[in-house]
Amino acid sequence: MAAESATWQHYFKEWGPSLLLFARQQTGFLSEAEDIVQEAFIKIWKTYGHNGSINKSLFYAAVRTTAIDHARSNNRRKIREHKVFEDRESELELFERRLEVQERNTLLEDAIQQLSQDQQEVVVLKIWGELTFQEIANILDVSLNTAASRYRYALEHLKKEITPSLI
Repeated sequence: MAAESATWQHYFKEWGPSLLLFARQQTGFLSEAEDIVQEAFIKIWKTYGHNGSINKSLFYAAVRTTAIDHARSNNRRKIREHKVFEDRESELELFERRLEVQERNTLLEDAIQQLSQDQQEVVVLKIWGELTFQEIANILDVSLNTAASRYRYALEHLKKEITPSLI
């Protein structure tokens, strides 16, 4: 066991600095390069253990594949984080849109409350009930022209009330 440990220490002492430089070229960051070299040594040790001598090219190949795996993992992580950020951003946009809609609805409700009862009925039946003026006239027992004019006057009033609030 002591001989095996001495062999691995020799590998690390002999090739570690050049492997670290190679890994740093792969990653661009010293801390990531150190992790990659360490991981590559562990992979080789798990695969080969104390079975004879190991050549330097095997370490370089292990560092290279470990760096590639590390880069792929980072890319996947960045994509996941970006997706979470986008989802969060869209949630915020949705929340802001909901607030805008809620504010507009409140403005509209307040403005409708200021209409006369006759105009309120026509607006509600026309917009939310999706009825024709003829159907509204029949329901309210008024003429078609009266239903249409109440609606027109109501829209004019709503436009005056709501437009300044939106600017």
